[in-house]
Amino acid sequence: MTTTEHSGGGDVSRSLELLWGLGDRPSRGPKPGLTLDRIVTTAVAVADADGLGALSMRRVATDLGVGTMSLYRYVPGKAELLDLMLDKVAEFDADAHPDPAAGWRPAMEALAHASRRQYHRHPWLLQVDQARPLLGPNALDSLEYSVRALAGTGLTDREKMHVLVSLGGFLTGIARTELHSALAEKRTGISNADFWQSQEAVLSRAMLSGRYPALAAMDENTFTEDDAPVFTLGLSALLDGFAALIAARTARTDAP
Repeated sequence: MTTTEHSGGGDVSRSLELLWGLGDRPSRGPKPGLTLDRIVTTAVAVADADGLGALSMRRVATDLGVGTMSLYRYVPGKAELLDLMLDKVAEFDADAHPDPAAGWRPAMEALAHASRRQYHRHPWLLQVDQARPLLGPNALDSLEYSVRALAGTGLTDREKMHVLVSLGGFLTGIARTELHSALAEKRTGISNADFWQSQEAVLSRAMLSGRYPALAAMDENTFTEDDAPVFTLGLSALLDGFAALIAARTARTDAP
């Protein structure tokens, strides 16, 4: 997982036209049934199966059973295709989320769990630098829901964005840790349990040396391999922090 791509790395104007259905469309396809959506869907499938390193216009064309040049009638190149892929996998299902009017916390929890599932379905997302994201309709649907959920919290609009960026950073970090752990097993053929077992003799001697009394006093099951509690505790603590901030803003607003 060494490939790094960048959102917005191609022709930004053309990517936005394609994302929002603006501009001219091909009058006819080189093969019946070939559409921009089929191209993007196939590209996502390639990345899901083999990572971004396997993604190319040639590979997508091969999987579609068309000539590579056929794709260029629909999308200028790989960089613009990646922008479309990012918005494709960001499809937002409002029916699967709580009513944003019901409270900000249930909404943020639902968004967090949906994001974690998304990273597990599309691990290549972690290979994309999205410091400059292009906002397509699906991305904006999710952002609209998030902002609506934070209405009435007393946060400024800028603070709302800061909350969402902080939550996103936490989710990316957790997903990266989980994915790297899984990839390490696949790459080496050594399970995580066996990896830590191989260090036990040396670490046991280190704990008995007296140099690390705080570590030596910890429960034996402290480092039991299970990512779920890390995610749950981290998310809860982060949302508790947001709640404290919101309470402070509300108290300031209600003050005489």
